[in-house]
Amino acid sequence: MTTTTGNSTPRTHTGPGGAGPVGYSLPLSPTGASSMLTPPPWHFSGEVVMVEYRVDPDAARRFLPPGLTPGADPGAAAAVFATWQWCSADGAELADPGRCQFGEFLILLSCEFEGRPMARCPYAWVDQAVPMMRGWVQGMPKQFGTIHQSRPVTVGRAGSRLEPGGRFDGALSVHGRRAVEASVTLERSGDRAPALHDVPLAHTLTFPEWVPSADGPRARLVASEVSDVEFSRIWSGSGNLSFLDGGLGDDFASLVPLEVGDGHVFAYGETLHGGRLLTD
Repeated sequence: MTTTTGNSTPRTHTGPGGAGPVGYSLPLSPTGASSMLTPPPWHFSGEVVMVEYRVDPDAARRFLPPGLTPGADPGAAAAVFATWQWCSADGAELADPGRCQFGEFLILLSCEFEGRPMARCPYAWVDQAVPMMRGWVQGMPKQFGTIHQSRPVTVGRAGSRLEPGGRFDGALSVHGRRAVEASVTLERSGDRAPALHDVPLAHTLTFPEWVPSADGPRARLVASEVSDVEFSRIWSGSGNLSFLDGGLGDDFASLVPLEVGDGHVFAYGETLHGGRLLTD
């Protein structure tokens, strides 16, 4: 096994004796350069529209695997829209905007691990294949969806400024059906990051067994290792959030808002290095 960064000389995994095609992820190839994923670290810079809300605490609890507890604020949740730009360590992807940009929507639930505040992501959607597969590697439940989101403008009138009265919207559609709508009307700015966007995420790393074994699939509770976390100034105000009849099933519908709180608009950046094991 060799380890480097970027696309030209990716980390590779070889078969027995070092023979055959290689790669950090599928597809394997003679040089490993065809891998869908480059190895971490991965850098992310994004624009976020987030609405805090409350769900039925019992419904939220049913989404927590062993090892996680509801914590001090059962039922606290957030709906998060984000437009991201990402790159590997060498930044090669930034030369191709169609490759390095994607949209995302996810739900966050408040929880704790051994008394430490964390967040659980029971559902997530993205609009590109690479971030979906990268999510599975992390244990994030990413699916395909269509995400649209307002972005702040600095000139002209075709959008809102980051100032009181500015409005920012997000929408998720899945299989052609609108599923979630959110909006934030700005009132004030500050330096305090939203609680559920400023804690580690706890994921379940699992994958179906294609070759059955006696023990069955192995699930592990993991968290991501990140560095270089940056928040812009946080703009906050009144939030609106609606879950529509998007055909996503009763489990998803159990997380509908019982009460909608503040919304937030901000920029966010981090570097993702890999994962760490919480429980096995």
